[in-house]
Amino acid sequence: MNPKRKRRVLAIDDEPSLTEWLKVLLEHGRYEVRTALIGTRGEEIFRTWRPDAVVTDMMLPDVDGIELVRRFKELEPEAEVIVVTGQGNIPRSVEAIKAGAFDFLEKPIDADRLLDKLEKAIKQKSLMDENEQLKQKLQDRYKFQNVIGKSKRMQELFELIESVAASEANILVQGENGTGKELIANAIHYNSKRSKGPFIKINCAAIPKDLIESELFGYKKGAFTGATMDKEGLFEMAEGGSLLLDEIGEMPAYLQTKLLRVLQEREYRPIGSDRIVHVDFRLICATNIDLDAALRDGRLREDLYFRINTITLRVPPLRERTEDIPLLCDYLLDKFGQRYSKNVKTLAPSVYHLLIRNRWPGNVRELENAIERAVLVAKGTEIMVGDLPESIREESATATDFVIPPHRTLAEIEKMAILQTLQRTNWNKQEAAQILGVYRPTLYSKMKKHDIRGGGKRAAASAASLSSSSPTASTTTS
Repeated sequence: MNPKRKRRVLAIDDEPSLTEWLKVLLEHGRYEVRTALIGTRGEEIFRTWRPDAVVTDMMLPDVDGIELVRRFKELEPEAEVIVVTGQGNIPRSVEAIKAGAFDFLEKPIDADRLLDKLEKAIKQKSLMDENEQLKQKLQDRYKFQNVIGKSKRMQELFELIESVAASEANILVQGENGTGKELIANAIHYNSKRSKGPFIKINCAAIPKDLIESELFGYKKGAFTGATMDKEGLFEMAEGGSLLLDEIGEMPAYLQTKLLRVLQEREYRPIGSDRIVHVDFRLICATNIDLDAALRDGRLREDLYFRINTITLRVPPLRERTEDIPLLCDYLLDKFGQRYSKNVKTLAPSVYHLLIRNRWPGNVRELENAIERAVLVAKGTEIMVGDLPESIREESATATDFVIPPHRTLAEIEKMAILQTLQRTNWNKQEAAQILGVYRPTLYSKMKKHDIRGGGKRAAASAASLSSSSPTASTTTS
């Protein structure tokens, strides 16, 4: 609905003087008004004009007022109807409410009461319209088919989502920051049998650790200092829908134990309450951490891990699906061109070359920011290299391929290859193992053999030393 247009009100009454009075009153109240003296004419106007609200007399010469209410609600369920009745006719008024009328008024009509009821009716319809528009917008935005990617990796991910979305299985979405884990979670929910239910989200890393429990479980008034009223927990709010726990690896250990109990027993007590809450939600978790490392370090409980990862979906980083970059760029150009009213149509070939060579530590989110900036500063219809963020231009200028310096042993070359691959993947060992073509346990073994630890200054110094032109002491092989 266009928010700038006046709200439309249809007034129906067989007394011409009354309909004229209603027209004057309502137009003075800044409504657009049309009138009818009989019900059939009012129905014709309703069909073609689609008013936001109707004020109609109960007693009309050609049609029963209650039957007219039913017809209006069948034509437009969101339209609100106020019926006007004679004095003392409460049973008929109640019958009209049951038929779908918003409210009723007795004659003689009090102008202030009518305007008050009409304002409430219009507000009710506006809320319903906005809710419907928002729901449609969400469905359009999060349709699985709208998640962008034509690469083999993404197509395999899409096929897996299609096969598991309709199930009740717990889902674990794993991927680096900016890869689109939340979009994948949205696609799962809106393609599931729970799509009409709520989709509740909580970012465990964004909420202070001492507040996560009260957010999830809710609490009873007086349970602790500051609990001035009962609070419904997110577990309860997700009833019949899905619950997304983003950055599950940041959840405190004691709370992981309580979460596991909720998943096992499907019930819990809010903080400070004796009330048992039974829960029915589908759990979706997301994380950007190395789960193997988190399990080893004790940051993630092993029993909880096995409970939440019935199905694991790994969202590939952008550098592993560079063939999707042109497709993403086309989408982003259109998106930001429309947002900022800029006639930017294409990217120069040199720009594509830079984008495809970039490592994209911030993934799709970083690409989106880069294209938005380029669209804003572009002078013509084509984005040039100078329109890209300086960080991308600098990274491309300093990027070098792997070069084997002279006078190096095979062991030193192997160490260099492992170090440089780890650095390029931000020390993501799973990804590094895939790039190097070895199993992860093999990579750990070789890192131990070459004394490669962590990603700090020591590792950087080691890589710099191995890459220098002067010979260094050989690393013996075993």
